[in-house]
Amino acid sequence: MKHPAEFLAEKKWGVFSHYLYHDVCRAGSEHNRGVGEVSWCDAVNMFDVERVAYTLHRMNAGYYFITLQQGTRHMLAPNATYDKIAGTLPGEACATRDLPMELARELEKYGIDLCLYYTGDGPHSDPEIGPKFGFTGSTGDGRHVDREFCEKWASVVGEYAERYGSLVKAWWMDGFYDDFFGYTNELRGIYHKAIKKGNPDAAVAFNNGVKDGFWRVYPEEEFVCGEFNDFLLVPYNKYIEGAQAHVLAPLGYDHERLSVGYGWAQPGVRHTKEYMRDYIRACARVGGAVSVDILTHIDGSFDIEQEAAMRWVGENL
Repeated sequence: MKHPAEFLAEKKWGVFSHYLYHDVCRAGSEHNRGVGEVSWCDAVNMFDVERVAYTLHRMNAGYYFITLQQGTRHMLAPNATYDKIAGTLPGEACATRDLPMELARELEKYGIDLCLYYTGDGPHSDPEIGPKFGFTGSTGDGRHVDREFCEKWASVVGEYAERYGSLVKAWWMDGFYDDFFGYTNELRGIYHKAIKKGNPDAAVAFNNGVKDGFWRVYPEEEFVCGEFNDFLLVPYNKYIEGAQAHVLAPLGYDHERLSVGYGWAQPGVRHTKEYMRDYIRACARVGGAVSVDILTHIDGSFDIEQEAAMRWVGENL
């Protein structure tokens, strides 16, 4: 039987996009491209799926990750379960356009796999909706996840998983921290089960933060999150305790702080294209996959310097 995350090794590398409200909808941000302050629904409607799919094809990227949400009330696609719990109407929190569905269909034309990002802390930063799900902070604040919260929040991702089915190949589940949020394997299992109900063959990974090596967080996860702040470490093996080896790191960097730790969804290229080619080659030699986080604008276009660099890499692997 084929390993659920084998496609990552076969494709070798892919692109990761943070597409979030506080970036794309905020006037003056790098991601906004001069559009000005705009609603979440209007922003999502500007995303050009045909352009994104064709660009990824020209880059020879094998798969594409995009964020469903992160912290705020804003979801990338409609979700009736979310609206019922939050007491919101369609479009008030969840975008009315089903962008992941459109992306999956368009990427499929080029043989590119769609993967999605989800979090373990829900809409915690929203003062109205966060409490309705039951989680608004971390253990440091005296608050943490419990089974009630997990069942509510897992039911939201479960609706997405059942809708998209095999169109989504992998789920990168962020913020499932045992130290900050009090996550246990039992609680992580609620999400794993919800996703598997929608697609038994989906690959799922649970992130427990940036580490100094490769770790399997949940006993049944199919690939490791592999979050790092730079492309430095190479997996020591194809499988980490049975989970597919995988790296996720940002290509950009914060020009003001000039720190490798502040590169997520930032412009610019911290390494030469030759370095990135050689790094991906090194990971591929042991059977690992590399996801490259690059800046994504409101219309779905990528940072031009990053796109050019990774297109060269894709052509010269």
